[in-house]
Amino acid sequence: MTSKKKTAVCLLAFLFLFTMTVFADDSLIMDEIRQLKERIAALEKKVQEQNEFIAAQDSTAKAQQQVISDYESNFYQFEEKLKRVPGEPMQLMEGVELGAGATLIVQGATNTNYAPDGETLKKNRTDGSYTADITLAKEFKEFNSRAFLHLEGGQGAGIEDNLALYSNVNRDADAYENVRLTEIWYEQGLFKDRVALTFGKLDPTAYFDQSEVANDETTQFLGRMFRNSPVLEFPDNGPGIRVAYLPKDWIEVGYGLFNTKASWEKINSDLFNIGQITFKTRFFDLDGNYRLYGWNNNAYHTKWLDDTKTKESSCGFGLSFDQKTNETTTAFLRYGWQNSRVYNPDPVVPASNGQNYSLEHSWSAGLQLEGKPWGRDKDIVAFAIGQVFPSGDYRKAGETLDPARKARAEGHFEAYYKIYVNKHISISPDFQYVWNPFGKDIVEDTNNIFSGGMRAQVDF
Repeated sequence: MTSKKKTAVCLLAFLFLFTMTVFADDSLIMDEIRQLKERIAALEKKVQEQNEFIAAQDSTAKAQQQVISDYESNFYQFEEKLKRVPGEPMQLMEGVELGAGATLIVQGATNTNYAPDGETLKKNRTDGSYTADITLAKEFKEFNSRAFLHLEGGQGAGIEDNLALYSNVNRDADAYENVRLTEIWYEQGLFKDRVALTFGKLDPTAYFDQSEVANDETTQFLGRMFRNSPVLEFPDNGPGIRVAYLPKDWIEVGYGLFNTKASWEKINSDLFNIGQITFKTRFFDLDGNYRLYGWNNNAYHTKWLDDTKTKESSCGFGLSFDQKTNETTTAFLRYGWQNSRVYNPDPVVPASNGQNYSLEHSWSAGLQLEGKPWGRDKDIVAFAIGQVFPSGDYRKAGETLDPARKARAEGHFEAYYKIYVNKHISISPDFQYVWNPFGKDIVEDTNNIFSGGMRAQVDF
């Protein structure tokens, strides 16, 4: 074989061997690529599972963080409620409010004109009294309604049981000397809050004959004369129903039906009806309330000039206005009239001497000034004056028995200064002057009466 042929054979053998080697390497590479793809797919699956797990953990963490935030928010709200303005209820939890307070009074009077013990007539006397209140309210937002409970207790008639007056001097005095449930009611809002229906054991004075500055004996005027009209025969707290309708934001129409004996037996008898219309004004951007009301009491009354008629009813009407005159001053005015021909032999708040009497007219007026002008923003000073007039038939009946008897109008003046001590307590020196006590129509007549005392209001 020639050298050329040998060379060609060698080249062919080399190419064959090279080609076989390349084909073998390609097969190995393809196998490795397949294995890598499988591993990558497995890794991708694991990464996806890890991502899903992390997302689930993140969602759980966010939910837990929201719960923690809610707890922190509720805690901060609760902490803020602990620092609330005194007298405002404390929100314990969603929709639940708790309020508590106590009123302590020391009060003295000159020339006491009634002495059930036979020892203190026409003498100076000083007595004390206290009351305590706990309120619990729950708002049901999903039903647009509210429930309320009020526990009250106290002790001491104060100086009132030594004074015979048409309208006495300590509306906060508590002669019951026990703890009792004075209010428990449920209120339902209707027609987008244009109507409110309230029923249960109600306090009628909370809904009628109100005043922004003369309607709370614990922080405002202490005398009964300036708390509510003395010629309005309000029954004591008892079973009742009240409806309020607000056709416009500036007008409210209210109606109440109550049991006059505050009894849960035969609650459909001896009824007290009252209706009131309130105009809420903004004269010169200053708030005002103008209330007009009329009432009827079906409890048995006796006719003065014919005592055989013992099943008479009584009725009356009145007004109660309050108007801010500037940023720090509010004026109020009340007037009332009631049927003068009859008397209630069992009044809710009788004169201390137990004598039957009846009233016909009363009026009162006053001013409340906030302490901002003299650098005491939360202090309040207030003055009020008024008179209550005995009924004409009552005077005639008295003159028939004794021509020398001529009942007169009883006059009242009261002034107090409420001193803000701190967020939990305020003290109020209170001074009252009464002229013609009981119209000077009692056997043991006295001079005019001066009463002075100190009231402390504690809010928890």
